[in-house]
Amino acid sequence: MNDRVTPFQLFVLVLSFYVIGALVADTFLVLSPEVSQLLQYMDVIVCVFFFIDFCIRFRAAKDKWRFMRWGWIDLLASIPAGVLVGARAFRVIQVIRLLRAIKSMEMIWRLLFRNRAEGIFASAATATVLLVAFGAITMLLVESPNPDSPINTAEEALWWAIVTITTVGYGDYYPVTTLGRVVAVLLMIGGVGLFGSFAAYVGSLFVVDEGEQESRQHKADREMLRHLNGQVAALGDEIRALRAELTEQRTRETESGGGGHPLNSERDD
Repeated sequence: MNDRVTPFQLFVLVLSFYVIGALVADTFLVLSPEVSQLLQYMDVIVCVFFFIDFCIRFRAAKDKWRFMRWGWIDLLASIPAGVLVGARAFRVIQVIRLLRAIKSMEMIWRLLFRNRAEGIFASAATATVLLVAFGAITMLLVESPNPDSPINTAEEALWWAIVTITTVGYGDYYPVTTLGRVVAVLLMIGGVGLFGSFAAYVGSLFVVDEGEQESRQHKADREMLRHLNGQVAALGDEIRALRAELTEQRTRETESGGGGHPLNSERDD
C-alpha cells in the first residue's frame, strides 16, 4: 500500500471501524429486525465510499497490476456484507493495512492540518456519516417502542436523521419522547456546524484558486526580475569590456606617440 495517506483515506478508516463495530453488534447482540435492517442500509452507504476510495487509488496508481496485488482486498471490502459474507474478513484486513500506513496519531494530525481545508472537509464528512448512523439507530431504539411515534421502521429513522442533520425539517417524521427530542436537538446542532464547515470548504476552493493565480503571477514577476537582472549584469560586463578596450587603445596610442619624439631629436642632431 502507498505510504502517502490522504484525508479521504482517514475518512474511510473511520468508516471501516464503524462498519466492523456495527457488524459485531449485529452478530453478537440481539437486535430488533428494524435495527438490523438500518445497519444494513448504513452498510450499503459506507460501501459506496469504500468503492469510491478504491476507484480513486486505482486510477492514481501508475502500475495497475502491482496495485491489484493488495487492491483486490479493498475491492471485495466495498461489497456489502449482505451480498458477500466474506466481506467482513476483508474489511478487518483493510483496517489493519490502513493502520500500518498511518502508523501513529501524530501522522493523523499532520495529515489533517497539512491542508486545513481538506482536513476540515474530511472531519466534517466523517462526523456527518457517523451522526446520521448513530442518530438514526438511537432514534429507532427510543421511538419504536412508543405506539404514538411516527418513527417505527429503519427507512423512517434514516430519512428522519438525514432531514434533521441537514436542518431541512419536513415535519413528516418527528420524535414524541423526551429522549428522542434531546437526540433531535443534538443532531440539529451538529448539522448546523457540519454544513457550515462544508460551506467554508467550498469557499476555500475559490480562495485557493485566487491564491494560486497570485502565486503564479508572483512567480512570473520573479522570473522577469531575474531575467532583467541577468540582462543588466550582461550589459555591465560589456561596458567594462569596452572601457578596458578603450583604455588599452589609448595606452597604445600614447606609447606610439611618445616613441616618435626621440627619433625626431636624433635627426635634429
